[in-house]
Amino acid sequence: MNKDLNAVELEVFRQLFAAAAEEMGVRLMRAAYSPNIKERLDFSCALFDRRGDMIAQAAHIPVHLGSSPASVKAVIEAFASETMKPGERFVLNDPFAGGTHLPDVTVVAPVFFEQDTSPRFFVANRAHHADVGGAEPGSMALATHIDDEGVRLPATRWTDDAVRAFANQTRTPHERLGDLRAQAAATDAGIQRLHAMAERYGVAKLETAAAALLEHARRTTREALRAITPGTYRFVDMLDGDGFGHDDLAIRCTLRVELTGDAVFDFSETDPQCEGPLNAVRAITESAVLYALRCFAPHDLPDNSGILHAVDIRTKPGTLVDAEPPAAVAGGNVETSQRITDVLFGVLAQAMPDRMPAASCGTMNNVLIGSQPGDPEPFAYYETLAGGAGAGPDADGGDAIHTHMTNTRNTPVEAFEHAYPMRITRYAIRDGSGGDGLHCGGHGVIRRYTFDRPARVTLLLERRQHAPYGLHGGEPGATGGQRLISRDGVTRDLPAKGTFDVEPGDQLEVLTPGGGGYGVA
Repeated sequence: MNKDLNAVELEVFRQLFAAAAEEMGVRLMRAAYSPNIKERLDFSCALFDRRGDMIAQAAHIPVHLGSSPASVKAVIEAFASETMKPGERFVLNDPFAGGTHLPDVTVVAPVFFEQDTSPRFFVANRAHHADVGGAEPGSMALATHIDDEGVRLPATRWTDDAVRAFANQTRTPHERLGDLRAQAAATDAGIQRLHAMAERYGVAKLETAAAALLEHARRTTREALRAITPGTYRFVDMLDGDGFGHDDLAIRCTLRVELTGDAVFDFSETDPQCEGPLNAVRAITESAVLYALRCFAPHDLPDNSGILHAVDIRTKPGTLVDAEPPAAVAGGNVETSQRITDVLFGVLAQAMPDRMPAASCGTMNNVLIGSQPGDPEPFAYYETLAGGAGAGPDADGGDAIHTHMTNTRNTPVEAFEHAYPMRITRYAIRDGSGGDGLHCGGHGVIRRYTFDRPARVTLLLERRQHAPYGLHGGEPGATGGQRLISRDGVTRDLPAKGTFDVEPGDQLEVLTPGGGGYGVA
């Protein structure tokens, strides 16, 4: 424990910092334009120290939050702290310079107090924009080069001209500007809350509390890892394929644990980066490790960068989990992140057999729908679909739930049909899709879209070939499926990754995977 803070004070500041991040999220949600942000809550907010380490986060999206320190540090590297001024903001989405994939746009603001000449803290939020340009609506096409995925913005000082130029390169500039301005307003909320805390407790106390929370998370994580029998543990799982004929892409993790609690998560034997868009940058791998450790450790562990300070993460540049430019990366953030998490849960299950659950759905089930070229009323829509959660040692898995690296809501049918020229004509739990066992995996969902106008659809789906694994004799969850029912009644199965046109009266049906079962019934 830090000598200047007792246990009660530490918990008070933990909650104060987290509440500030939550308040940022409320403002962002209320001010946003797009259903993906205001309804699905596909955004995340956090607070950072002067070095860019995350000190607190809201209960938002795991894949955003664990990787967001890279964005803050990219801003610090690009713009020396001494050149920053109160009231400034910075914006970026470049996956190879602090981002994850192009639709995730991050806004960062420095926090100054009194006569400071450099920031003491940073606040930031990351939101998934429904379109950022590129070859196809939604900016998550079956691409082989990042330039085909949309507009790439390195760390950039926010100006009206810069933000408008970015928005004008998308299919829906009015919506993009609205969402970006909502992100800016959210940073204001975080700054205001930190100023209020400083007035009450003093700036020095805030910095002391931030450092103490980071150290507390590091130490608590190390203590949790000491419960593992020292040794070497291995696990491998597969991505179905990249959409270009390269199938069974392996993600491998070796966990080495010492008696002292020193732990190494080594992904260096993972397959090389692929031709398609399933490549993940290293920040995503770090985010998955943070999330897995947060699930593994005690429930009162602070959510901050101190968790990652407790372990050594090793990756090999040029692989699926540490991609290098100009790799396409749109699916790395949403699909490969889920498989990295499955591998981490799998390797921790080898180390602690009675602690970890079976695999969950293992895919975000990405559906992107936009207007066809030449449509006088362009639109772009993005959503992820729920699946089944993996069963655990003590309970069945949950049905129809977003799991692991996604933490969004579903889009309410009423909001969806109000905003877009489509209808949801079936939305149901997919009975029988969860794996059997002593505890059964959760079931996925069935979601059917009926189109009222011509549209262009992109699917980016996983767990269609490799089922979510069960544990200790539990059965795997069912794989997913997808089909197009044309307006004349002809049904055809669709590939899990690709783009196609639909006409009025056509129906798209997506069946999501269930979770794996646990134990022998």
